[in-house]
Amino acid sequence: MAQPETTRVFLNNVDSYASRHIAQVLSGSVAGAAVNTSSDVEAELVSNHKRTFQVVGTVSHPSAVERPHVVEQYTRLDRDELLSKLMGCDVVIYNVTQHADQVEEALWAASALHSEVEHFSGPKMFILISTIMTWACSKPADPDDLELPFTDAIFWSRRAHPNFERHIDLEKRVVKMGKTDRQLFSTYVVAAGLQYGMGEQIFHYFFKKSWLGEDGPVFGDGENIVPTIHIHDLASVVCSVIQHQPRPYYLLAVDDSNNTMEEIVKKIASVLGPGKIQKKPSEDAFLTKDLSVMEADSLLVSLRMEAAYIKKLFSFNWVCQFGLVENIEVVVQEYRQSRGLLPVRLCVLGPPAVGKTTVSKKICEYYRLHHVTVKGTVSDTIARLEHAVRNPDPGEGKSTQEAQEQLSMMKERLEQNPGKEEDATSQNSLTSIIPEFVLCLEATEAFLLDRVLNLPESRVQEHNCEPENFSRRLAAYNEKQSEDDVVLNYFYEHDIIPLQFEISSNAEADCLPLMQKVIDMVGQPRNYGPSSQEVKEEERRKAGERLRREAQERAEVEQMEADEARARAARWAEWTKKLEQVRQQEEEELEATSRPMRGYLMEQVVPTLSQGLTACCRAQPQDPVDFLAEYLLKNNPFEADHEQLS
Repeated sequence: MAQPETTRVFLNNVDSYASRHIAQVLSGSVAGAAVNTSSDVEAELVSNHKRTFQVVGTVSHPSAVERPHVVEQYTRLDRDELLSKLMGCDVVIYNVTQHADQVEEALWAASALHSEVEHFSGPKMFILISTIMTWACSKPADPDDLELPFTDAIFWSRRAHPNFERHIDLEKRVVKMGKTDRQLFSTYVVAAGLQYGMGEQIFHYFFKKSWLGEDGPVFGDGENIVPTIHIHDLASVVCSVIQHQPRPYYLLAVDDSNNTMEEIVKKIASVLGPGKIQKKPSEDAFLTKDLSVMEADSLLVSLRMEAAYIKKLFSFNWVCQFGLVENIEVVVQEYRQSRGLLPVRLCVLGPPAVGKTTVSKKICEYYRLHHVTVKGTVSDTIARLEHAVRNPDPGEGKSTQEAQEQLSMMKERLEQNPGKEEDATSQNSLTSIIPEFVLCLEATEAFLLDRVLNLPESRVQEHNCEPENFSRRLAAYNEKQSEDDVVLNYFYEHDIIPLQFEISSNAEADCLPLMQKVIDMVGQPRNYGPSSQEVKEEERRKAGERLRREAQERAEVEQMEADEARARAARWAEWTKKLEQVRQQEEEELEATSRPMRGYLMEQVVPTLSQGLTACCRAQPQDPVDFLAEYLLKNNPFEADHEQLS
């Protein structure tokens, strides 16, 4: 048996949503699948034998992520290096549906290959995956029939959205280059609808909103028809083009849905979220941080389209031929698995006033779960049905009648005593929502009574914990627990072992060991982490705390420095004062000591000495010192007094 021929395929940005999944499908595909032909449009089968695909490509951001479906990954290649890689491939695919900056590179790549045709070692194919936004401003195919869809047969009449003029220019250039020598260099344009599935990309904003329990946002009136295609179906179209090289070179890749944006958002919200939508002005789409301008433009487009050539040319197994709305269960399952958003269903049981509501709220906060209570569910259901009855939709008479019947049935059931048996349908529904984990809170009657007696009046009324009501509820609970047919037995029968925890204190700290036991049982959250907005808010909060802490530390340091400065100044003043006191004391002591001596000198020495100095100045002797000494000897008053006494 002959070995399959290997086709080397280049794909840009294999780390992006669309290119990644196209690469995965190609790397697992075998060419040579069945193809349909017609007399109007003929598909040219170039080979009847099978061949495999070897995918190589560029990555927009270097990372250590392994991509087993990609044989080679290229990062930061210059134009010469990139052209060398392209020349080594049989098929070159450029996807420009996500990143507008790839339009320029795609044009360069097609032009560079076109200029190297004479150096080709064999035929090459260039496939441009473009967007239906190049049709956004097209005039109706038939002005008298506005519901007539656009088809790829009239691609020449398409008109692009103003923000996608570069895309349509690229499409035209790629088509033109393929007409030079189609045997050596064939080109195709695949205009894809908005892609969904496998974790989502452009629709991820709506899936996440619903998953987090928020209303589904609908921008504008929601009546715009959005052409869509599952990402794996788009990959199958690309694979079919490579396999069969059809004669038409411009193909629409859309499913058969023609759903409005409101239908899409409402269906997502009903399966993943609370089932509610919220209409917003169209302008809000461009103010949404989770949507790029390119995505906002795409979500507001309104086009009814039909992929005529794909239906006539190719036969492959569609994943979602009839669109997202019809296949919502499949798409939601892919979304959960791709993003690891596996649901956590946890039931909290226990006697009245044991703290089920408080514990449930903490668990929901940690795991980001919907907090579902019997009272809240019943109240919401009745309110929704009453609203439907009071505000009937003229075009939905049957739905209004059904709502009225359901409301009556709900009120009747609430007025009746609850039965113990359920029909088969109820049992099946129960099985589908059975909890994965069960937490059973326990407490002594004395503790529960003490807790109720110390509750604030507002809490007592809110939870119907008046003494007489509470005693009756507690007695009924204890009576049921003594029966054989208790709730816990149901979970044991389904191999669900409840986690039992005794509540013995009202202290907030007692929740910590309980939460740790819950985390040990359930595991880490299988949910979204904080949103980008929440991350930014948390970063701002931490930055604010850091700034406040730094400011406080600076203030403390400045206070310490000021205190030290004041202390130094006080010490200096005290030292200066003491120094002045010492100096003054020394001067006084010196004054007291020198006063007799000065008196003696002034009386006994200075007069004679002054006379000698005056005489010396007059005589100006050769040796003034000797002269002064001789003068003092001759004129010593003490000797004169002595002679007189003699």
